[in-house]
Amino acid sequence: MNKPKLWSKDFINISLSNFFLFLTFYILLVTLPIFALQEFDSDASQAGLMTTVFLLSAIISRPLAGQWLERVSSKKVLLTALILFAAASLLYFFPTTITGFLVIRLLHGIGFGMATTAVGAIVADLIPSSRRGEGMGYFVMSTNMAMVLGPFVGLTAIQQWGSETMFIMTVVVAFGALITGLTVKVPKTDDTEQNVILPAFSLKNFFEPSAVKIALVGSFLAIVYSALLSFVSVYASEIHLTEVSSLFFVVYAIILLMSRPFTGKWLDQYGPNVIVFPAIVLFAFGMFVLSQSGGALMFLVSAGMIGLGWGTLFPTFQTIAIQNAAPRKRGLATATFLSIYDIGIALGSFLVGLIAAKMDFSSLYLLCSFYVLIGAVLYYFLQVRKPNAQEIKNQQALQVKEQ
Repeated sequence: MNKPKLWSKDFINISLSNFFLFLTFYILLVTLPIFALQEFDSDASQAGLMTTVFLLSAIISRPLAGQWLERVSSKKVLLTALILFAAASLLYFFPTTITGFLVIRLLHGIGFGMATTAVGAIVADLIPSSRRGEGMGYFVMSTNMAMVLGPFVGLTAIQQWGSETMFIMTVVVAFGALITGLTVKVPKTDDTEQNVILPAFSLKNFFEPSAVKIALVGSFLAIVYSALLSFVSVYASEIHLTEVSSLFFVVYAIILLMSRPFTGKWLDQYGPNVIVFPAIVLFAFGMFVLSQSGGALMFLVSAGMIGLGWGTLFPTFQTIAIQNAAPRKRGLATATFLSIYDIGIALGSFLVGLIAAKMDFSSLYLLCSFYVLIGAVLYYFLQVRKPNAQEIKNQQALQVKEQ
């Protein structure tokens, strides 16, 4: 029996659009704090607001976008968000104060939050249900590739050619997201879903309940991931491995890319539990190895373990969030998952910074390895135990639709 097609033109284009979105995000993530310190002589807290304002606006805008996706076509939401995102990228040339830049970061974050929500909803509709784990795994690879390339491109641009060139590159990449998004043809939803009467405007309608539990698990573990994003290069400097610090996420991505053809298929064949528990253990062990790294080999081996562990967990969690929701609710489920996940990233960056002031990074990452194992217990109680009546009802409805 032939498998339904996964690598369609639309799937490739929506993945490219997602890649360009996150490439823009990561280019600016690592360069704007530097820019603020150099150009405006701001302090570290003001420079950090460049990221905080962006993430907060993205977190707030995602539930709004998820609600909007229930009322209009996902293509309309996507194009509106991509236009806002691209337009905001043009504004970085003009402000002369840190306040002006923060306003632009607010607008840019709104566009980013809306766009990533719409992209997640669209890709869920494009991937055949029997290959959803595999497809979401490949789709999330576009984010991982941006995470590797973005900091390298951004830092190279601002250090070698200056901030203006860096902003020009950001504009080009942001418009790449818009152009590839324009070419995507969104499949029509089931007629029965279109005829559903939408509830009146209510705060509770901005979140999809079926996605909350797995989102909480993802957010819990994202706190550790934020410790890597924010401080792994600082830790490398502490243990005299500055020359290989830039390779950490390169190795992370390579191992993740090599594993993707297997882990996604196993998720579809055997279910999430077979994937999640070993991945959590591998993530925890990778953090332990990182904490004990005394040389380049152990440092990079830990990157591979973490890439295979956390890099497998994130798309698996997002797949679970989508599968637990009714088709019409996939956009809202995506928004709910990503919003709660981003809260974990934002909270983690703050908490880890406070803890790092009290202990060295080796001890911090050792503590993180045990913290990750608690995530397995949380996953069991929130996801593995008998689902509630609403989840059973949603799963039964999905099974009927897919038969």
